[in-house]
Amino acid sequence: MNQFFSFIKKEIFHITRDFRTMLMLLIMPIALLMIFGFAITTEIKNTSFIVLDNSKTIQSIQLIEQINASKYFDLTGYLDKLEQVEQRFRLGKAKLAVVIPQGFDKDLYHQGTSEVQLIVDASDPNEASTIVSYLQQIIAEYQKQQMNKASSGSYVIKSQVKMLYNPQLKSAYNFVPGIMGLVLMLICSMMTSISIVKEKEQGTMEILLVSPLKPISIVLAKVVPYFLISIIDVFSILIISVTILEVPIEGNLLLLLFLCTIFILSTLSLGILISSITETQQAAMLISGMGLLLPTLLLSGLIFPVENMPLPLRIISTILPATWFITAVKDVMIKGLGFFAIWQECLILIGMTLFLLVVSIKMFKNRL
Repeated sequence: MNQFFSFIKKEIFHITRDFRTMLMLLIMPIALLMIFGFAITTEIKNTSFIVLDNSKTIQSIQLIEQINASKYFDLTGYLDKLEQVEQRFRLGKAKLAVVIPQGFDKDLYHQGTSEVQLIVDASDPNEASTIVSYLQQIIAEYQKQQMNKASSGSYVIKSQVKMLYNPQLKSAYNFVPGIMGLVLMLICSMMTSISIVKEKEQGTMEILLVSPLKPISIVLAKVVPYFLISIIDVFSILIISVTILEVPIEGNLLLLLFLCTIFILSTLSLGILISSITETQQAAMLISGMGLLLPTLLLSGLIFPVENMPLPLRIISTILPATWFITAVKDVMIKGLGFFAIWQECLILIGMTLFLLVVSIKMFKNRL
């Protein structure tokens, strides 16, 4: 029995002596609970919308105020003409446009029916469907209020829905950019870090370091194959997306490849950084898996819209390269936008890449 307890004591010591692994094991359940509790929601919150009010009557103003009063929508501006809708969408200023026709009040009270056009950014089909559903509920409530005010008759407000960028609401339009980011993160950060740490663990890193090559050349030699594999994967994903999933590339292909290259370099830098602070493959896998892949899956906008998350999780999402990458890829691939629409995302990704590259190389040299 004493031998049994001694063996348990030895195993506990082995687990607790690795501070990083122990921290991951204790923090992971709390982090998962917080992320799943707050990030995973089908609700929409504070969705920005714009209005083209051709009626400009008390009834149309009341409808707009009722939409804006809900916790789901925030009015960001009024338009003068219909052509401005897509321009605002392309700039990311709104995801919904409410178009109220001229004579809205007269049609409602004289004919008993009127129509409101809802134009939605459907690049995320799940979010677009939820937006329409919530808005139609608000319009139905407004319709009921107008009927209660009237002495007789019934009123019907019809919603004419127009989905931009993804009229058929195909889920592939949303998931292709996200899966691309997830696959590149997996190959570049996790596999790179494990590959380098494996050399340390097996004791072959010391043999490589006494070779004529400089340490940085050795690291780059380990990284280059994963860079080439990632480029091949990008082309594979794009070809399958266009030919089988029927997701078109609306924007410039070279710009899209430029984005992918920046993102690959940033995630490779993360892989080098992880390898410089870990000594075992298990630790590298835990950090890259729990610390990178899980947040990328849940907090980057791949599945759940970032704007619907609480402020602390939104802050975390901004430090993930995948968040900026997925946003930019959607803008180029789905919306057909050019460089000037995504220059901020490009600049942030380049800044992250340079910062991570400098820090990872410096830390790697210090640990040798």
